[in-house]
Parts: sequence; structure tokens; C-alpha cells
Amino acid sequence: MLDEGHIARRLIIHGRVQGVWYRAWTEENATSLGLDGWVRNRADGTVEAFLVGPEADVQEMIKRCHNGPERANVTEVEAFPAKGITAKGFKQKPTVNLEERRN
Repeated sequence: MLDEGHIARRLIIHGRVQGVWYRAWTEENATSLGLDGWVRNRADGTVEAFLVGPEADVQEMIKRCHNGPERANVTEVEAFPAKGITAKGFKQKPTVNLEERRN
């Protein structure tokens, strides 16, 4: 259950977003906003993030994700409503193998 005024969003970030410090940048920015969640690379070359927190802070983080770190070239950020079930704090997770998720 989300706290009042909080939302959760799952993001898929497309473009040149791997190998450009995107995950560490996301962790740093999300932590500075006080968000909970995680970020990871996906085997298809995208980055996936899960954000939970006050609506204004989550929306600010989504806005920041459209730019990313200096070496990134973000072409699209997909944002989906999600359940707000996650540990407190923000962390990087290992790359997800899409084949493993299908099984």
C-alpha cells in the first residue's frame, strides 16, 4: 500500500543508456529526491527503473530521466503505473535477462 500522496512508476528508458553511467546517475538522483526503488540494465539495451515516492518527486525524476547523464542519448522514456512494493532506499540491480523473465 502506498502512503498518501505517493505513486509508483516503472520506467523503460531507450536510447544510448548503457555504458554511459546511467544507472549510477539514476541512483544518485533518485536518492537525492528521497525516492525508493531500483534501476537495472536490460539485455535488450534499455534501462529499467522503479520509482516510489511523493508524486511531485517521482514526476521530477521522470523528467530528469529524459536527459540522463551527460554521455547518454535518451530517445524515449516509457512510464507505467506500478504497485509500490519495494525496500526502502534506492539501489542498482543486476542486468535482467529477458529470456529468464519469460520462463
